[in-house]
Amino acid sequence: MDEEQWCLAVPKREAEQTRRRLLEEGLLDRRLKPRPEGDAVLLPVTEEVAGAVRCGFEPVPEQVVLPRHELVGGIAIMQDDDPEAARGLLASRPSLHTILFPESPVEGEYRTRRFAVLAGTPTTRTLVTEYGLRFDVDLALAYFSARLATERQRILEDMGGGERVIDMFAGVGPFAITLARKARVVFAADLNPAAVHLLVHNIALNRAANVIPMLADAAHLARIGFEPFDRIIMNLPMAAPQFLATAAGLCRDGGTIHLYALQEEEGEYLPLIRAVTSGEVTERVVRTYSPGKWHAVYDITVKKEGC
Repeated sequence: MDEEQWCLAVPKREAEQTRRRLLEEGLLDRRLKPRPEGDAVLLPVTEEVAGAVRCGFEPVPEQVVLPRHELVGGIAIMQDDDPEAARGLLASRPSLHTILFPESPVEGEYRTRRFAVLAGTPTTRTLVTEYGLRFDVDLALAYFSARLATERQRILEDMGGGERVIDMFAGVGPFAITLARKARVVFAADLNPAAVHLLVHNIALNRAANVIPMLADAAHLARIGFEPFDRIIMNLPMAAPQFLATAAGLCRDGGTIHLYALQEEEGEYLPLIRAVTSGEVTERVVRTYSPGKWHAVYDITVKKEGC
């Protein structure tokens, strides 16, 4: 229902400038929506000022405070087990089909979590669109972080054309398929059969013919007899550092390793890195993980001693 209030009619070309002036002077009635009227815009004001007339206005809808959540495609993962808030969140975003609450941390050798469905379609599967690529994701079967989308683009921009790349913990393929846009070939390995199944589907979905999926334990990759790689991705934050020696052996002299790790202090993994290479190391914070712990990436240049 419209509410009657004093307003000023100003030409459309002057509307934004006048709105800002009224806002600065404390005269703009922010409870009501300005509205067009022919070649003019009617701006609601809080009191009768020179030139003001009475008009009807639609109230500005009250802003709904949404619960804390992370978006993964059409799924929102809430931080609190609150079904009522979940229903409100689902109603507020037409793009969502499911609201989940994690019942466990990332756990097990396959890096998965258990979820409860708080609202919407009872599924943990969704389609994620990221910089023009599409990823079929099942959060209960394989780990996926939408928060690393910018990080994947950073590495893509840093790459030269025609590189040989291996992703030692590929999951459903977000790093591998993203980097395939510049790489000559990307080997994408994972220990989790469900993740590799989705990886194969995502390779086809994105027509990434230069990505080779592998069901493999990262600890045994050195036994396969690969030619040295130009770039190695190690995105297994809770365990990747223990595979660093394997990665260094797979990398060519002058190549790059991107080591992702959870840490509690700056430079926590530098001693481990220095045990395998004396090359340049750059450390960056990717995101906060929990109080006192953050997700870091070390960009490591591999220097083969004696080469």
